[in-house]
Amino acid sequence: MSLVLYRKYRPKTFAEVVGQEHVVRTLKNALEMGLVSHAYLFAGPRGSGKTTVARILAKAVNCTKRKKAEPCNACLSCQEINAGRAMNLIEIDAASNRGIDEARELREGAKFLPSREGKKVFVIDECHQLTKDAANALLKILEEPPEHVMFILATTELHKVIPTIVSRCQRFDFHRISAKEIVARLNNIVKQEG
Repeated sequence: MSLVLYRKYRPKTFAEVVGQEHVVRTLKNALEMGLVSHAYLFAGPRGSGKTTVARILAKAVNCTKRKKAEPCNACLSCQEINAGRAMNLIEIDAASNRGIDEARELREGAKFLPSREGKKVFVIDECHQLTKDAANALLKILEEPPEHVMFILATTELHKVIPTIVSRCQRFDFHRISAKEIVARLNNIVKQEG
């Protein structure tokens, strides 16, 4: 079975990320210096790489053979994340899991240790769609997170995220990728595909 192009060519390392150098540089520096935060907020337009960078960051903090900041993509943890079957990476779509019950479930799940060394990483996409009660429940764990947990919140509508959540996260603003960068990346893919 062949992979669809967006999955086949989705960046697997920070070096492959296009158009978000300011975000990549800061995250790589944090990883190299051992100063990774417990919570990040990635804000920006659709298709700018928020979820992709979140997955790479999750891979990097769990990689057993990381080279400086880059995940190796060869160890068991990297392979599981690349294949979408990692127990330590929990991706939640807040558009369809937006209520208080889901937030409480997340809070309870965060108490359990990761399945192996590293961190349990929760990626909450479209976090601005959480209900007020769910956002307040999430805030509780953001204020007192277990040491083995990392949160990466992503949103296309930053103004809808409650200020107390924004204040508990390290915020990164993603920008639209330029047409020139898109064309260069597409040319690379066309060459590889023949």
